[in-house]
Amino acid sequence: MTHHTIILGAGAAGLHCAAYAVGQGRSTLVIDHAKAPGDKIRISGGGRCNFTNTRTAPKHFLSTNPHFAKSALARYTPADFVALVERHGIAWHEKTLGQLFCDGSAKQIVAMLRDEMERAGADLWLNTTIVEVEKTEAGFAVTVERDGKRQTLSCANLVVATGGKSIPKMGATGFGYDLARQFGLPIVEPRPALVPFTLTGALHEEVKALAGVSVQGRVTAGQGGRGTTFDEAILFTHRGLSGPAVLQASSYWREGEMVRLSLAPQRDLADALLERAQAGDGKKTVETVLATMLPERLAHDICARAGVSGRLAEQGRKSLSRLNAAANDWQIIPAGTEGYRTAEVTLGGVDTDALSSQTMEAKAVQGLYFIGEVVDVTGWLGGYNFQWAWASAFAAGRAIATTG
Repeated sequence: MTHHTIILGAGAAGLHCAAYAVGQGRSTLVIDHAKAPGDKIRISGGGRCNFTNTRTAPKHFLSTNPHFAKSALARYTPADFVALVERHGIAWHEKTLGQLFCDGSAKQIVAMLRDEMERAGADLWLNTTIVEVEKTEAGFAVTVERDGKRQTLSCANLVVATGGKSIPKMGATGFGYDLARQFGLPIVEPRPALVPFTLTGALHEEVKALAGVSVQGRVTAGQGGRGTTFDEAILFTHRGLSGPAVLQASSYWREGEMVRLSLAPQRDLADALLERAQAGDGKKTVETVLATMLPERLAHDICARAGVSGRLAEQGRKSLSRLNAAANDWQIIPAGTEGYRTAEVTLGGVDTDALSSQTMEAKAVQGLYFIGEVVDVTGWLGGYNFQWAWASAFAAGRAIATTG
């Protein structure tokens, strides 16, 4: 069976690419081993799919080549995807920081993508295992197993949209990386990103006592704790640290490095407590007054870690400054992360030096394309990775449709 284009992976990038790759009546087939398409779309955003971010810009993406994503992102913008969503009558809202969500269900996005690809004339095979991929004179031979039978398909163009290794329970594997290596493309070492930190020893015991506490804070990671900073929620868990600020920082963290936490970044707690003492709270304990500014358990932990106790009026500037440092300059070294099991995305992937930023085609292998998460382009939390999926898929699809 011969197709003009075969797309491996029925996730966000693969489905979106299929709608654009058909062109001039040429056949396009999407293949996936899953029982249903768009599994990660369905679970994203708490089931409402944070499908893009209006603040999308190259600075919100990590890659060994920070310029690579510029072309695709400029040619397919959040406004383009929003227009598609609205054409399908899907209601949406902006939550925070430019994050756009469906008012209803993430399943609406999956249905929209399927509708678009089917309208274009693309086909979808699910429950299909890819056995082997080979290069031929005419393009590629893809051997698959479907309904207990093996068959070999041929195509002129092969698009790899198999994603990364994050959330393996949903079927994620490193297949795309293996395929890239097979064709001689280099790989930037993959690692979990947008993932909670884990802790060990006394630090773990301390944080475990705070499990469930959440605070609007600041986390800085990279460059010895002086790198990239995120001001969002920090969540203490039984295993360590989570919440948007932590997930964001995890993409910049390397094993063994220090991470800096600020639990009250908008104020100097020493100044704030001195003001409260002057306002008549001097007879109250430091912990009691601090608990009016921060969650009670967190206030207790900060005071204990700073070694500050007693009435507020009894404290000097030195002890209150020590308390402020305990809250706003808490330096920790995570033991690690929760890994691919809970990572929202995979950092690293197919080296962008081997791909065209205009078309996503492998420079050394004509007709071979890599799009979405499998590429070494990783976005921040908040819809950026979906926008990369849409943009890279559009770039490849349009290139395929307008060329032989």
